[in-house]
Amino acid sequence: MGIHGLAKLIADMAPAAIRENDIKSYFGRRVAIDASMSIYQFLIAVRQGADMLQNEEGETTSHLMGMFYRTIRMVENGIKPVYVFDGKPPQLKSGELAKRTERRTEAEKQLQEAKEMGEEENIEKFSKRLVKVTKQHNDECKKLLTLMGIPYVDAPGEAEASCAALVKGNKVYAAATEDMDCLTFGSPVLMRHLTASEAKKLPIQEFHLNRILQDMSLSLKEFVDLCILLGCDYCESIRGIGPKRAVELIRQHKNIEKIIQQLDAKKYPVPENWLHKEAQKLFLEPEVVNPEEVELKWNEPDEEGLVSFMCGEKQFNEERIRNGIKRLNKSRQGSTQGRLDDFFKVTGSITSAKRKESEPKGSAKKKAKSSGSATSKFKKGK
Repeated sequence: MGIHGLAKLIADMAPAAIRENDIKSYFGRRVAIDASMSIYQFLIAVRQGADMLQNEEGETTSHLMGMFYRTIRMVENGIKPVYVFDGKPPQLKSGELAKRTERRTEAEKQLQEAKEMGEEENIEKFSKRLVKVTKQHNDECKKLLTLMGIPYVDAPGEAEASCAALVKGNKVYAAATEDMDCLTFGSPVLMRHLTASEAKKLPIQEFHLNRILQDMSLSLKEFVDLCILLGCDYCESIRGIGPKRAVELIRQHKNIEKIIQQLDAKKYPVPENWLHKEAQKLFLEPEVVNPEEVELKWNEPDEEGLVSFMCGEKQFNEERIRNGIKRLNKSRQGSTQGRLDDFFKVTGSITSAKRKESEPKGSAKKKAKSSGSATSKFKKGK
């Protein structure tokens, strides 16, 4: 679920914190990807009739097809993906998970009714509501990634939190997910639409946390409290408080505790046994991987291993899989140089929001070289 309405609120109140880029702009960038989010998208993308991807044993294989080709697409554009898989969900999420189970049970009833009535549109709608990422889906994708030479990380808890930790630890440039709570977990940069459907052709959106906090005049703790008021996976929210009202309250009172003291309890009833403090702690001190202990390595794909797994076990077309491997190998050979700004950093009064400005061309480039006003220093890139 993420954070209710956060993307729109940021667009309204801190538009300068959002930048749109083409995928080619990320050549040489390391990006941490929320694996479960991607797998879920693949599972619901192909669900019905002749288009449903299964092998001879009736096992769904759309997640493998999606992971294979989307990863190739990223590598072809110079991106170095690392997938992060969910670990054990925090106890605080049990309420949200229970609600999802209830919704799934209701969807099963509605699906059965739709089938009896022959309502194709509703059959597809309710079928998608029953989709769930399983351990088998995760294990199969991990095997596929290993054979492709793509690294993955097993998070101890929520994948979004460990994605954020990898960005903060300078292991990757950004976290890629559609869940906005990656920002609440403190990721300096969040990328949306990198893992969206390729058919939609949406520009990639970058959300920069420091600029969000600056433009909304919030500290990180205040931002976390704002996200809890908006609605998150870990506790209830206060009914009747919309996004703009939530911002006003946080700016005025600075934290949820003081807001509760000032609220009209009849107009804005606070949930009984509200777990907002536990949610605060989870966002600010989540259980995550230690970035210093994470070693990311991109290897050559195992062509015969991939063919054995994807074609032998999962019955994909061998010619297509081998063509995909050729694309993967070609892309790896063409992306060895990496980004210039992975190695050199311009010092001086340049804000983080401008760190990706393109190099000046022509006469402007000559002037920049001769001026000597900016100095460069060597650094290890990400």
